[in-house]
Amino acid sequence: MLIRLLRTHLRPYRGPIALIVLLQLLQTLATLYLPTLNADIIDKGVVAGDTGYIMRTGGIMIAVTVVQIVCSAGAVYFGARTAMSLGRDVRAAVFDRVMSFSAREVGRFGTPSLITRTTNDVQQVQMLALLTFTLMVSAPIMCVGGIILALNQDVPLSSLLLVIVPLLAVIMGLIISRMRPLFRTMQVRIDGINRVLREQITGVRVIRAFVRDPHERQRFASANDELFVVSRGVGRLMALMFPSVMLVINLSSVAVLWFGGHRINSGHMQIGALTAFLAYLMQILMSVMMATFMFMMVPRAEVCAERIEEVLDTESSVVPPTNPVSSIQRHGELELRGVEFRYPGAEQPVLRGVDLAARPGEVTAVIGSTGSGKTTLLNLIPRLFDATAGSVIVDGVDVRELDPKALAAAIGYVPQKPYLFSGTVASNLRYGKPDATDEELWHALETAQARDFVSQMPDGLDSPIAQGGTNVSGGQRQRLAIARALVSRPDIYLFDDSFSALDYATDAALRAALARETAEVTVVIVAQRVSTIRHADRIVVLDEGRVVGTGTHDELMSTDETYREIVLSQLTEQEAAA
Repeated sequence: MLIRLLRTHLRPYRGPIALIVLLQLLQTLATLYLPTLNADIIDKGVVAGDTGYIMRTGGIMIAVTVVQIVCSAGAVYFGARTAMSLGRDVRAAVFDRVMSFSAREVGRFGTPSLITRTTNDVQQVQMLALLTFTLMVSAPIMCVGGIILALNQDVPLSSLLLVIVPLLAVIMGLIISRMRPLFRTMQVRIDGINRVLREQITGVRVIRAFVRDPHERQRFASANDELFVVSRGVGRLMALMFPSVMLVINLSSVAVLWFGGHRINSGHMQIGALTAFLAYLMQILMSVMMATFMFMMVPRAEVCAERIEEVLDTESSVVPPTNPVSSIQRHGELELRGVEFRYPGAEQPVLRGVDLAARPGEVTAVIGSTGSGKTTLLNLIPRLFDATAGSVIVDGVDVRELDPKALAAAIGYVPQKPYLFSGTVASNLRYGKPDATDEELWHALETAQARDFVSQMPDGLDSPIAQGGTNVSGGQRQRLAIARALVSRPDIYLFDDSFSALDYATDAALRAALARETAEVTVVIVAQRVSTIRHADRIVVLDEGRVVGTGTHDELMSTDETYREIVLSQLTEQEAAA
C-alpha cells in the first residue's frame, strides 16, 4: 500500500526526485572522498614532513567540503519541497474522496477516523518521504561506497565488516518487526482520543448540565492511558534501538583499532590507512543506522498508507451519473415511486414501498412516530443517500441521472440539525448563492423571522458566526439555516423538522411568511408538531417505513388511526377539530 501510494502521488515529481538523487550522489561521493584525502595527508604529508603536499591536499579537501555542503543543502531543499508537495496532494485526494462520500460511507469510517486519516496519517507518510529524500537516498550509496573504499585501504581488516554489518542488521530487524503491530494499534488509539475529545467538546453543555465532568475526565483518561501504553511499548523498543546501535559501533571501533594496530606494528598497514578505514567504518555503520531509522518509520507509515488507501479505494454509494442531465424544465415537481431504503446489513428496510407526490404551489407534510423514516425519506431527495429500490424523480428526471449541480440548484434543504460554518452571517447565507446581494439577504432574514436579532448584532450581516453556530441560540440557528435556503430561491424546499426550536408565536409568524414566499414552489415539511403541518395541502403519514395514510388534516382525522393518535397526543379533541 505504501509503495502504491507513493508511486501514484510522486509521479508528477519525477524531475525533482532525479535532481535529489543526483545531488545526494555527489554529496555522498564527496563525503567518501574526504577520508582518503585525510589518509594521504597523514601518510604522505605529515609522516614525510612535506608541508606543500599538506597545503595542496588540504585545499582539495576544502573544495570537496564546499561541494558536499552545496549538494547537501540542495538535496534537503528539493527533498523537503517534494515531500511537502506529496503531503498536500495526498491530503487533497483524501479530502476530495471524503467530500464525495454519502452519509453511509462517513458513518462507516466515523468522523474522528476520517480526520485522523486526513491529518496525522498523511503527516506520517509525508515524514517518511522527507526522510527518504534527505537520508535514505544517500545511505545505500554511502554503505556500498564505504565498503569499496574500506577494501581499498586494507582487505584483511575489511573482513570485520562481514560480522559487524550483518550483526547490526539482525538487531535492527528484530526490533522493527515488533514495532509494526504497535504502530497500527497506535493509530487506532489516536482515533479513539479524537472521538472522545470531539464528543466532549461538542457536548460540553450536556456534560455540565448533568454534572458528568468526573465521568468524562475518566473516559478521556482511559483513552489517553490506552494510547500511552502503546506509545510506551514503542518508546521502549526505540530506546533499545539506539543503545544497541551504539554498542555495535563502539565494539566495532575497538576491534578495528585492535587488529589495525597489530597490522601497523607488523608493517602491513600505514597509520593514515587505519584512520581512513576507521572513518569508512563509521560511515558504513552510520548509513546502516540511517537506514535503520528509516525502517523504524516505515512500519507506521505503511499502516497509515493502508488507512489512507482504504479511504481512497472506497467508492461512494451515491455515484455521479455517467451522462448527467445538466438542464431540466424547472417546475418543482417531486415524486417518489415505490421507494425502498435499506442500510447495509440491516434485516429490515427503513423505508418500503413509499409513494409520494409534491406539486408546485402545494405544501406536502410528512409526519410519523420517532423512527418511522421521515428524515431518511427527505435525505433521499438531495441524494444524501440513494434509494435501494424505486426512484426519486425531480421534474421528470430520476435524481440519479441529474447533474449534482442541477439537483442542488433545484432543492433548498434545511436539515434537522442546522449547521452554520465559521465566518459571518453573510458568508453563511451566501453559501448556496455566492453572488446574493445584501438586499436579498435581508429579505430572506425577514421571511425567516431572523431580521430583528441579526440587526441587533454589533456588525449586522458581518457579525461573526462560530463553528457550528455555537454563538447563537438553537432557534436563531434554525432561522439562519432557513434564511440560507431562501436566499438560493430553489424550486423545492425541504424542511426537516426545522421549526422545533421555535416558540409557537415565532413558528406561526415564520409559517405565514413562508407561505407568501413559497406560494409558487413546492414545499415538503417533516415535522413533529401537528400545529406546524395541520394546514398543509397534503399530509403523508409514515409508520415503520410505510405510508399508511395520505390526505388533509380533516380527512386523516376521520380515516387514519395512526394520524389521529399523533394528533390527540398533542391536542385535545376540540383543538384538533378547530
